[in-house]
Amino acid sequence: MSEAKTNKNSLPLREGRGRSLAIFVSGSGTNCENLIRHFEHSDTVRCALVVSNKPDAYALVRAERLGVPTAVITKAQLANPDETLPLLRSYGISFIVLAGFLPLVPAYLIEAFPRRIINLHPALLPKYGGKGMWGHHVHEAVKAAGETETGMTVHYVTPVCDGGEIIAQFRTSLSPTDTVDDIAEKEHRLEMQHFPEVVEQVLANCDKQG
Repeated sequence: MSEAKTNKNSLPLREGRGRSLAIFVSGSGTNCENLIRHFEHSDTVRCALVVSNKPDAYALVRAERLGVPTAVITKAQLANPDETLPLLRSYGISFIVLAGFLPLVPAYLIEAFPRRIINLHPALLPKYGGKGMWGHHVHEAVKAAGETETGMTVHYVTPVCDGGEIIAQFRTSLSPTDTVDDIAEKEHRLEMQHFPEVVEQVLANCDKQG
């Protein structure tokens, strides 16, 4: 059995720091870095692992610079519970945040982490969700439709792509002169401002529920 490629050359985690969080990413990792920095001095949450399906994802560089262990998993490894679950258990992961993670989450992982996986989507679901709706594809669709607003959605992950219960949404207005890049920038500002706080609130509610 092959093993996910990991990097453990990082700063040791402080003892007694509550819930261990895994961040799943595929790209640049601005939200990943934002989450790591947000919880850097938390006594209740620690970003224990960053997982990517792409070995060249810059998010891995960001995580390693901040002392967070990283792992790269292939499509086949992600589909295999005997590959992915032991990796997550080895870091004591109790919650997963998808921050720009493109592959669909397999059903076994959702079952292993019931209401413990959340996703950030760059639109106001249920609009502009589902297969193929990620990154600039979303913002292009928003522009083409002549929308007067866009936003971000945080939702629970279920087997239905972008179909899980909505946790929070934040909106921003658009003008007819906004380009696709303008729309992307406005939406991204919402992510950077609100996403860590939403994650923190969801984790706090999990702790209350046990």
